[in-house]
Amino acid sequence: MENQNLNLLDRALGLDGPSEPWPLSGRVVLIEDCVETSGSFVLHQLVKRSLSPTSSNVIIFVAFANPFSHYDRILRKLGCNLVTQRDNKRFIFFDMLMLRCPDVDEGKSSEGGLVLLYEKILKTICGLPGDKKDYVTIMIDDISLVEVAANGGSDYVLDFLHYCHALTSEFDCSLITLNHEDIYSSMERPTLILQMEYLADILIKAEPLSTGLATDVHGQLTVLNKGTSHRLGRSGNKIHNFHYKLYVVLWRKKLVISIDKGYSSEKRSFRRTYHVNGRLGFWNLNTLCVTHLLNG
Repeated sequence: MENQNLNLLDRALGLDGPSEPWPLSGRVVLIEDCVETSGSFVLHQLVKRSLSPTSSNVIIFVAFANPFSHYDRILRKLGCNLVTQRDNKRFIFFDMLMLRCPDVDEGKSSEGGLVLLYEKILKTICGLPGDKKDYVTIMIDDISLVEVAANGGSDYVLDFLHYCHALTSEFDCSLITLNHEDIYSSMERPTLILQMEYLADILIKAEPLSTGLATDVHGQLTVLNKGTSHRLGRSGNKIHNFHYKLYVVLWRKKLVISIDKGYSSEKRSFRRTYHVNGRLGFWNLNTLCVTHLLNG
């Protein structure tokens, strides 16, 4: 990757080296967020990096949260055309919005739908050309909706995730998932979130500021990189923290976005202007702004 296109998140994830082999190969990345600070922009950033021209990655995107058009609009603003990538077989999209696992009352187990989904993912990987099987990234958006589709069967979701985790060893692919941590706040020891954090090699948390609301900073990212094993031993855990700020100004049917990076040592700002032809209601302003936060 070119150095001018790197940002703090890329460096925290180890993406500041050569793009091949893919630095996240064989690793599990878990993104956790809450209602105050969505972490979906991190997922969008990783999609963009995975599909960069210098990478050979193939993404299998399992969408429980939004249709293809949603991701296509956002990634176009980041300079990535998902329609083209889909036509080139580098972005394989599974639309799971209508997935409903059979209910126990119907005489079937809720596990069946997730088993079929896993088999579909496995079949897709096995059907790739030999030179592409080593560059597969599986992305799931998001885990909480997988649990909804499984009629609340968290054990079935865990089994599904363990099967997907096994693919990282068998094919050296990477697994990237998004989940909402705050929906488990009423549970003393939520098994699902604890197991996911245990499986994760890299944990990314999007959180509000611990000091409360602020005018100059809107949230923070915490990246826990658990390190990797190699011949000389295992590298230690690394923790990175980032603050971010964003605001939106609407002026004469134009959307103006200005965002500052959080650390003063690397603080810089940039401005992008989009014509929206007066149809501001069509845009998800919060998602669009945050999506550009870490775009170098």
